[in-house]
Amino acid sequence: MSTVLLIDDDVHLGPPLAQYFQRFGLTLEQALTPSAGLSRLRAGGFDAAILDVMLPEMDGFELCRTIRSESDVPILMLTARGDLTDRVVGLELGADDYLPKPFEPRELVARVQTILRRRVPMQVAEVGAALRFEGLDIDPITCTVHRQSALVDLTSTEFDLLHLLAQQPAKVFHRDDILAALRGHDADLYTRAVDIVISRLRKKLEPLEAIKTVRHAGYTLALPRRAP
Repeated sequence: MSTVLLIDDDVHLGPPLAQYFQRFGLTLEQALTPSAGLSRLRAGGFDAAILDVMLPEMDGFELCRTIRSESDVPILMLTARGDLTDRVVGLELGADDYLPKPFEPRELVARVQTILRRRVPMQVAEVGAALRFEGLDIDPITCTVHRQSALVDLTSTEFDLLHLLAQQPAKVFHRDDILAALRGHDADLYTRAVDIVISRLRKKLEPLEAIKTVRHAGYTLALPRRAP
């Protein structure tokens, strides 16, 4: 059973959500402050974290930045309803997904289940062998990436996007293709989200120029395959 930490100062939110999560085989625990949440995450045992943006001590963005500097645990941000800036900033800081408040508990569970699935190594038959390029190795079984022999710390979303491009390195993936493969959600913000994740990936893969932008078309992996 996966365990999720909710960091939100609303004392009335956690208990009913925890009961609802149990129906889907998930354990939800709540921390009311960022400091308490960080302490519990550092102690381990959590498979994902849900962060509210409006928090005491520090806001959810600073909390997300702090968590991401220490861990690749999947992060879902709860943002102000209709606030595009909040959602974009959260993604830029390394969040894996976001959900505007107020939200339906079923949608929150569905989003959490999606980011948790990305953390589970797939069966060998489903993912095939490691993908090897000049300066880059991608292992879909262990979900690890090495750039010039150095381990690269990627979020689950970043890994999934890179793995998608690497499976067909000659193909140009339109943003809509990427969205359909990774999330299957809607809308314009998600188009912007693809650009944000690509930007994060490029920075982490430097000095390799691994991902090429094809103007008005999309993105493609620009590295040649390495001979076995």
